[in-house]
Amino acid sequence: MAEAQKKRYLHEVDLMRVVFIGGVLLNHTTTAFKNNVADGSGSQLFIEASHLALHFTRMGFMFMTGLVLVLNYYNKENHWFSFWKKRYISVGVPYIGWNAIIMWFTTITAGVALSWPNYFKNLTDAVIHGNKYYMYYILVTFQLYLIFPLIVYLFKKLPDHHLAILITSAIIQLLLLIGIKYWLPGVNRDSWWYLFRAYGMNVLVYQFYFIAGAYVAIHYDQVDKFIEKYHRMIGWSTLVLAIGTVALFFGNLHILKLSMSATESIHQPFIFIYDIFMIAFVFWIGRQYAHARNRGLPNWLDRGIKNMSKVSFGIYLVQTIPLTMLYGILSMIKVPSVVMLLMLPLGYAFVLGGAFLISWFCYKVPPFGVLIGRPQWHLKKGV
Repeated sequence: MAEAQKKRYLHEVDLMRVVFIGGVLLNHTTTAFKNNVADGSGSQLFIEASHLALHFTRMGFMFMTGLVLVLNYYNKENHWFSFWKKRYISVGVPYIGWNAIIMWFTTITAGVALSWPNYFKNLTDAVIHGNKYYMYYILVTFQLYLIFPLIVYLFKKLPDHHLAILITSAIIQLLLLIGIKYWLPGVNRDSWWYLFRAYGMNVLVYQFYFIAGAYVAIHYDQVDKFIEKYHRMIGWSTLVLAIGTVALFFGNLHILKLSMSATESIHQPFIFIYDIFMIAFVFWIGRQYAHARNRGLPNWLDRGIKNMSKVSFGIYLVQTIPLTMLYGILSMIKVPSVVMLLMLPLGYAFVLGGAFLISWFCYKVPPFGVLIGRPQWHLKKGV
């Protein structure tokens, strides 16, 4: 990329972060409401049938990670040990910190007496496996950091074959998902290494989204022109595929006779196609936001998007705290299922607002910025 392109600020990335983190919290909020409506009710069926349409958010986060990493490091002189040191510390400290804080918080709010030996045993297990408090994304990111130099090397080594790399990655991703859905459930994985047994934690299962992010970062203007040219087709296809996730839900449940967990799994070939279109459409929406800023976007809206984007990683990290509170509140509310469903927007506002306020506090109040990957380094400079 040209030097000017490398240094320009991409406002669309801000909105994309907001859309994806907002979708992640909506996904988890709907799960809370699903657990508090009557089994077999129409409200429960509505939440279950519409749930797959929200699953693009995890893959959107993976795409954004690849995009931002390549934008920041592809044209720099490679000092990979410095890269690893910086990234593992800046993400590792929040990862360990919030695992520890949230484990303490959930233990206390559950009314369970805190046993420090058990606490540290459970904390160690959570940090090693990344299987609590939605921290799987961090564990996957750690793996990405390890292999990121190989991704950069691949694109630089084959400068004339970037599209072939992307297509090959997509084919591998599709084959992986076919295997995960139709072959893996019948296989005994008890003796497998953890990252293959719990494949949702394995970076290879998300490899296409990182490769796609890298491709877009390197060929940003070309991709932008392509999506702008075909945005109507992309938008309508996204809508059709979103509706198709409802058909997928009923097909999985009643034709393939899958469990509810397998029915709503994000690791399905159809969801892969849906994710590609949805990510492309969100990219286009982000570009419209960038254009709108030049035409005079309201300051409050622009400022709100910027602020939420700044702490989006923090929102992801702390979401379990307002979600835990929401579960407690909903458990005390006894209303018909349809009324509970209608309360979902309020619950979502509570979770999103709560997570934002906690993250914003960390962002603004030293030294807590280190807990959301935005340390107040000015303290070290005496400013």
